[in-house]
Amino acid sequence: MINSAITKLPQMFFRKLMTGQQRHRVMQPATPASLTDEKKQGQVFIVGAGPGDAELLTIKAWKCLQQADAVLFDWLVDESVIAEIPRHVKTEFVGKRAGKHSMVQDDICKRVVELAQSGLNVVRLKGGDPAVFARTCEETAALEAADIPFAIVPGITAASGASAYTGIPLTERNCAQSVTLTTASFKDKNQMPDWATLADTMQRQTVVVYMGLSRLSKITSELVDAGIRETLPVAVIENACTPNQQVITGTVSSIAEQVTSANLQGPALLIFGEVVKSRQQVSTALLQQVTHVAGI
Repeated sequence: MINSAITKLPQMFFRKLMTGQQRHRVMQPATPASLTDEKKQGQVFIVGAGPGDAELLTIKAWKCLQQADAVLFDWLVDESVIAEIPRHVKTEFVGKRAGKHSMVQDDICKRVVELAQSGLNVVRLKGGDPAVFARTCEETAALEAADIPFAIVPGITAASGASAYTGIPLTERNCAQSVTLTTASFKDKNQMPDWATLADTMQRQTVVVYMGLSRLSKITSELVDAGIRETLPVAVIENACTPNQQVITGTVSSIAEQVTSANLQGPALLIFGEVVKSRQQVSTALLQQVTHVAGI
């Protein structure tokens, strides 16, 4: 009997203590509203969505999407990635596309700042990698000016993704020891690259052109005028790393007409160089067999 009573004492004391704590909590006066209404500090994650396939998202990028209050995404973010955003999260399309009605960059910057200043955990979701032709510096400058904390989460850039899913290497020991990433979309729409330098570079290494589909005819004709050989291999990859991926290969002299005949709409990536001849016969069907891991 004594041993039994001693055994029960700690349990009785714990229950009594808990009851007292609960009573103490109930009896506490309510905190004044003026103290609880303090404005929450918002923050921004600039996240790379990768080149298409949602399963190419990094784990950190996926976690950012799960924890977001608001996600602002652009035209280059694939639908499979958008589907990974929880339904309760506010989403806004802030895309830009050549030749289409779109949101100007200044307005995008203002919107990101506005949402963060309201106390939200904001994800600015960009196709590919935020460090490659994504105008990230303009948005971070706006965040710095507003004293809003931010972080950048990298993603797989389109060149790497397209290379893997098409089998076209970016470098190859026998013909290309380096690769250049360039864009056909300049701040000044009338600006063009140094064609002579670009043509010379293509003779010795791989050149990948982002956002060049609408200017393909102009690009190839200027390259020919600058002395590039017309038989240089070229590949155009539309909707890389998605089920709708299309690959057209040709030469500098033929590719523009081939693309026009195929009626490609983009987004597309252009690969110039001998590496196009080294295309590996990868099986994209094998990639589809990889089981999606839910709840990372």
